[in-house]
Amino acid sequence: MQIRFVTSAATIDTLPPATAEVAFIGRSNVGKSSLINALANHKQLAKVSKTPGRTQLINLFENADGTTLVDLPGYGFANAPKAVRSNWGKMTDQYLLERDNLRRILVLVDGEIGPTKLDVEMLEWLRSEELPFAVIATKHDKVKAAKKVKRKRELAAGCGLTEQEITWVSAAKGINIELLRDRVYKWLH
Repeated sequence: MQIRFVTSAATIDTLPPATAEVAFIGRSNVGKSSLINALANHKQLAKVSKTPGRTQLINLFENADGTTLVDLPGYGFANAPKAVRSNWGKMTDQYLLERDNLRRILVLVDGEIGPTKLDVEMLEWLRSEELPFAVIATKHDKVKAAKKVKRKRELAAGCGLTEQEITWVSAAKGINIELLRDRVYKWLH
């Protein structure tokens, strides 16, 4: 994927149109920006921080074919002013409900800790709104080998999905990045 940063916006009204989009959402510090960088094979395309809450706007990245990847603000704890955080939910809901050509929402869940209450609430909301989503378990490399089978089973159950419906990745180690890149391409086309 040849991807370039296009713009950041606080509302969908200021985003350029797209032929097809895949959005990335998850709790703060789950690895959304790192995963976008891994998919793009570019270390500093999306800004990565150890501080939760650095993604504060809708960030749009364009593929060479005009399709886009969208990095949304995280939910849960964030090291950002309350006034800024209070706008994130409305901004994200508006994007997810009103953005034309949104093909898939990738809900990133921390594979090391499993789905949080906020992850489960997000999945329930997406189901209730009948929005197309896929669960991506991040940080595969941080799960101890002896616990991987059990963790995969628990994470899938916690998300209300089968194990086969979860894509496990590691942006840091490149695990299953090519597989996810292929899936993202198919969703966009």
